[in-house]
Amino acid sequence: MKQETISVILAGGVGSRLSPLTDNRAKPAVPFGGKYRIIDFTLTNCLHSGLRRILVLTQYKSHSLQKHLRDGWSIFNPELREYITAVPPQMRTGASWYQGTADAIYQNLYLLTRSEAKYVVVLSGDHIYRMDYAPMLKHHVESEAELTVACMEVPREQASAFGVMAVDENHKIQSFTEKPDDPLPIPNKPDACLVSMGIYIFSMDALERSLRKDAANPDSSHDFGNDIIPELIDGERVYAYQFGGEEGRVSQDAYWRDVGTIDSYYEANMDLLSPQPPMDLYQKEWPIRTYEPQLPPARTVSSPQGNEGIFINSIISSGVVVAGGSVQNSILFPTVRVDNAAVVINSILFENVSVGDGAHLENCIIDKHVVIPPGTQIGVNKKQDAERFKVSPNGVVVIPSDYQF
Repeated sequence: MKQETISVILAGGVGSRLSPLTDNRAKPAVPFGGKYRIIDFTLTNCLHSGLRRILVLTQYKSHSLQKHLRDGWSIFNPELREYITAVPPQMRTGASWYQGTADAIYQNLYLLTRSEAKYVVVLSGDHIYRMDYAPMLKHHVESEAELTVACMEVPREQASAFGVMAVDENHKIQSFTEKPDDPLPIPNKPDACLVSMGIYIFSMDALERSLRKDAANPDSSHDFGNDIIPELIDGERVYAYQFGGEEGRVSQDAYWRDVGTIDSYYEANMDLLSPQPPMDLYQKEWPIRTYEPQLPPARTVSSPQGNEGIFINSIISSGVVVAGGSVQNSILFPTVRVDNAAVVINSILFENVSVGDGAHLENCIIDKHVVIPPGTQIGVNKKQDAERFKVSPNGVVVIPSDYQF
């Protein structure tokens, strides 16, 4: 089955709710967890699931994403029909960029049909999770489904952010509503809903048929959740596959996060600092792959003033130097420097950030190449922070890349 399958990763969204982190990069290229990019998690799932024919559909601000794919993911052998290929909009079906998730696939339908694949795995490039797609593919084939949708249970108060479905006793989807105001609860579970994870497996014939029909509909928004899935439910075999159920990586993982806002992104990073993190990066049989630059080890060192560099409950990446400063419950990407008597608490510092003597950072996300002047305080006075920077609803202060104080 794996040899008969092609995977498509949707990686072209604007990601405006993650601004300013997405002002100069695509959302899937946003750094995560001290050394990774968000898209690394989906690509790693494909790698370990044995799916090695992958198209990455890029669009907005895609340079850093394409560079990351080149530097970190040029690992497959084309002679064995293995590849990861970035596919920007080519306007093969008209004079427009991708108009929706379904239109993005439709504009590249020729790549799918000429691959001679029987099954198409459609994935998002901007979620944080581990998942073995092979059991889902097996389920799709054995049920003779035209479409299989990965799903999970969420609290009903959160379900309006997702596509909500109802299924029968055989997991056949009976209804599907995208982002409903009044989500339909699970029978006998009034406080929970069954929602789509944005992971789909199509049989090729059904995908081609539905995309061509959708493209001809001038009233369609050309979106899988709004248009394709509700249409297919009426006449095709459409099934749900339970994430974290009885198949797949049950004992290891049941963690999935859509990091589409500053607060959800911040919280998913902070999850990694828990004593027993729900997303365990240290699983030897399922390592998360990324591009790893050649850098010296991280170190702590005493400052000339005699202060010891310390870090507590933090992720410290290669090339980091804590020189007499203190880092607590924070994530530091490569080549960050924290100088004498500086304090970093509950914060995420991207690559090549420098924190000057005596500075105090708390509840911050600081993008690349920012120099924090000595004595600067951020995350202490919310009113002052809001005058200069974006502050999330939960009070996380975000400083854009290359910001000049």
